[in-house]
Amino acid sequence: MERLSDVEREELWDRWEAGESQRSISRRLGRSPSTIRTQLVSSGWRRPVPVGEWCSLRLSLADREEISRGLARDESLRSIASRLGRSPSTVSREVKINGGHQKYRATVAHRASRRRAKRPKPMKLAECRRLRDAVDEKLVLWWSPGQISRWLVRAYPDDEEMRVSHETIYQSLFVQGRGALRKELWRSLRTGRAVRRPQGRPKSTKGKIRDMVMISERPAEIEDRAVPGHWEGDLIIGTGKSAIGTLVERQTRYVMLFRVPKGNKAEDVRVALTATIKRLPEHLWQSLTWDQGTEMAQHAQFTVDTGVQVYFCDPKSPWQRGSNENTNGLLRQYFPKGTDLSQHTQDVLDQAAYSLNTRPRQTLGDMTPSDKLAEVLQ
Repeated sequence: MERLSDVEREELWDRWEAGESQRSISRRLGRSPSTIRTQLVSSGWRRPVPVGEWCSLRLSLADREEISRGLARDESLRSIASRLGRSPSTVSREVKINGGHQKYRATVAHRASRRRAKRPKPMKLAECRRLRDAVDEKLVLWWSPGQISRWLVRAYPDDEEMRVSHETIYQSLFVQGRGALRKELWRSLRTGRAVRRPQGRPKSTKGKIRDMVMISERPAEIEDRAVPGHWEGDLIIGTGKSAIGTLVERQTRYVMLFRVPKGNKAEDVRVALTATIKRLPEHLWQSLTWDQGTEMAQHAQFTVDTGVQVYFCDPKSPWQRGSNENTNGLLRQYFPKGTDLSQHTQDVLDQAAYSLNTRPRQTLGDMTPSDKLAEVLQ
């Protein structure tokens, strides 16, 4: 494998963080695409944190000598930390792991720190079988690393061993040589990728729709999610003009899915959408926010049929339907891109929606959308 020089590695990360593609970086550096990809993958698609004296986050030899002199003068750790511009806990930990007040020696501590920085670090998931099995179990259910991390705190409130950060789970799945989880579990992540990649571009909008009521005219009570019954909607697209309609209630994040005949014609979408909203009590259908896709060209007739006002997002502004965009990403675990979505029955769609509605959500205080909806209906 080709080796990159330190200068080339710095340029690689500068260009990657500026948004350049792997192919472009490859051409710029005169290196093969596989060499560039290997460098990116090996560090989890993030610039490696420098190790050694040049890293300002670490104590330098001069810092340690100042600590040693302070201890000799019987200064408090807080006073030493203040003079160094460091946290008292940093100085306390430094002294504790290097012999304590009486045995602390700056040069010995510095050499030990360098050795620790260079050695391979065992990951917590690799060392604790119970914890690894618990994480495996939830990943198979397509829980996100963040959901798993918070669930462990609730499920094992008095067991410090059963704690792991979401970042550690990601690192175990993504970073070569550090994996403690089964390799195939990366497929359970929302993205379905074995590597981290920059966020994709927002999808393009389509033609002009007549008589649109823009999102800027949407009442404040919808914007702040104070009242239930306001939904965000969209289509996820498959091959052969197949599609699935997605709806997310803004306050509860409750998900509903509906089949759309191939072609995504506006009349077909209107009929399917109208049938879907009638599956819930009428007071839970107040408004719908959609992008400017032409599948909603019959929005005016939809409003006449249902009494539901439709608001349209600004062009290329997917964040204005943030709950729905997030849900569409989750749904790709069930309905991958590049597949024929027309093959799925309504029962299959309902099962996928049930799975999402029974997952805990951080934004709901780790309640599930189903529980939140039940609370609203009481």
